Amino acid sequence: MRVPARNALLADLVPASRYGRAYGFERMMDNLGAIGGPLLALGLVAAVGTRLAIGLSVIPGLLAAAAIVYAIRHAPPLRQRDRQPIRIRVRPVLAGGLGRLLGSVAAFEAGNVAATLLILRATELLEPGHGHTRATELALGLYVGYNAAATVASLPAGRLGDRLGPRGPVRVLAAGVALFAAAYLLFAAGGHGLAVLVAGFLAAGVAIGCVETAEHAAVAALAPADLRGSAFGLLATVQSLGNLTASAIAGVLWTTLSPTAAFVYLTAWTLLALLGLLTAARGR
Repeated sequence: MRVPARNALLADLVPASRYGRAYGFERMMDNLGAIGGPLLALGLVAAVGTRLAIGLSVIPGLLAAAAIVYAIRHAPPLRQRDRQPIRIRVRPVLAGGLGRLLGSVAAFEAGNVAATLLILRATELLEPGHGHTRATELALGLYVGYNAAATVASLPAGRLGDRLGPRGPVRVLAAGVALFAAAYLLFAAGGHGLAVLVAGFLAAGVAIGCVETAEHAAVAALAPADLRGSAFGLLATVQSLGNLTASAIAGVLWTTLSPTAAFVYLTAWTLLALLGLLTAARGR
């Protein structure tokens, strides 16, 4: 989930030496939700039916809203401050090392396809040997493994970024992007063996756990305090537009040429991003 205000607030509340751990924990909890939510939904549908399960799903949202209202009412009063106009400062964010980082992130996001395409690729490759229904079940199981790998990787990736110094998150981000490139090459090769697909999904899961943690930690570390809101807003924009573009173009290539062409295209963007990140990690 991309929430710029939450990420900027977290950067203000956490010491700089713990950015990686803070964002790693945040991503771990989000990924746990991605695993537990669907499994809980399946259990509820099986136990009480679809209509009642949808009705029960309203309860967590209401509890969250009540918790937010409670927190607002019991928060200490803010000191009176002069009103400041709301401005999104793009040009200062794109200057210096932060701008180079966001440029590399933009290249990565242009190749960061929706996980749906990975599921479709797995289903297509498994179908000849397992039939459509079984192939679909296996592909969904691989997706659960992908989310599990992302969950497990998030917090260690954050800790490693903290230990590697001020540019540690950039180095972890580069490692995650490199792992993504390797995963995409496995999907491009098109091996029909289940073991190959397991390796590809797990590699992609670990990669996204590293990348999502390190992107936020790196922006928090490089953005001046007065630009953090704009920096995280720009990061969320880059992520959203990049994902949309990557999925759309990969889909066109898949349909008009082949799945291999689509994944080669995605790999090219990840390699371009990796080159930029390696330069940024050296502080150039």
